[in-house]
Amino acid sequence: MHKVITGDGRTLAAEEWGVPDGTPVLSLHGTPMGRLARYPDGELFDRLGIRLITYDRPGFGASEAAPGRVVADAAGDAVAIADALGIGRFAVFGVSGGGPHALAVAAAHPDRVTRVATLAGMAPRDAAGLDWTAGMMEGNQVSAIAALLGRAAVHTHLSAVGSAAPPALPEAEQAVLARPAIRDMLGAAFAEAMRPGLDGWVDDVVALWGSPWGFDAASVGVPVRIWHGAQDSVVPVAHGEWLAGRIPGATLVRQEDAGHAGHFDATPATLEWLLAADRAAA
Repeated sequence: MHKVITGDGRTLAAEEWGVPDGTPVLSLHGTPMGRLARYPDGELFDRLGIRLITYDRPGFGASEAAPGRVVADAAGDAVAIADALGIGRFAVFGVSGGGPHALAVAAAHPDRVTRVATLAGMAPRDAAGLDWTAGMMEGNQVSAIAALLGRAAVHTHLSAVGSAAPPALPEAEQAVLARPAIRDMLGAAFAEAMRPGLDGWVDDVVALWGSPWGFDAASVGVPVRIWHGAQDSVVPVAHGEWLAGRIPGATLVRQEDAGHAGHFDATPATLEWLLAADRAAA
C-alpha cells in the first residue's frame, strides 16, 4: 500500500496491481468499495501490460475522510497519486459510483488523461431531462431520497441498512456475483473499505446522489467510452444514455443481456480500448 499526502495535507491510500513498468491505468471503485476492488483475475493486467492503480476515496479504508467533498474533488486526488507514483499520462476508468469520479479526472486534466471509460456509471442528480430514479431498485431509490435531505439523513439511513454486508442486489446480478473469485474479492474489498466506519459511504452517496458534481460532463475533452447493461436496476441504463448524449464524441456500448454486475465481464474490452491510445502513440 502507498500512502500519498495531498496538497491540503490529507492521506490517501493507493495500491498497484499488474506490471510495475506497464502502461498506467487508474481505476476508480464503486460505492461502497475501496482500493481492493478490481477485476479479480490479475493475469489480465499482466497479459495487457497494465500497471493498475487503485485508491480509497476519502473516508474509505485507509484514506482520510473529507466531509463535504464533491465528485469534482477526485481530480486533485487522482493527480496527487499519479505524481507521487511518478506517473505522467495515464488512462482512467470508473465502475458504478467511480464512473462520475473518473469523468471528473478527465475533465480537469486533459493534459494527463489519455482516455476515460465508465462502466455502469451514473449521471448527475441534476441531469436535465433525466428521471433519475426511474427503473432503479427500491433500496437505491430510498438512498436517493436521503441524499437530497443531507448528510445526517444519509448517515441515519445507512446506519439502519448496516455495514456488515454490501447492499443487496437484484437476482439478475447473482450469477456474476456468485463466482468465487468475484465473491471473495468483493468481500475483502468491502470489509477493508468499511473498516473505519460509514464516513466514506455517506460522503459518496451525498456527492453522487444528492449534489451537483462540480463540473459539466460535456467538458470532458478526451475520448470517452460508456458501457452500460440494459438490465441494470442498480443504475438504470438511461444514465449511461444520458451521459453519452451529453459528452461530445462519447461512444456508448449498451449490452442488452447484462445487469449492473456485468461490468466485470465488460472490463477486459474496456481495458483494451483504454490502451489503444498508448499503442497508437508507440
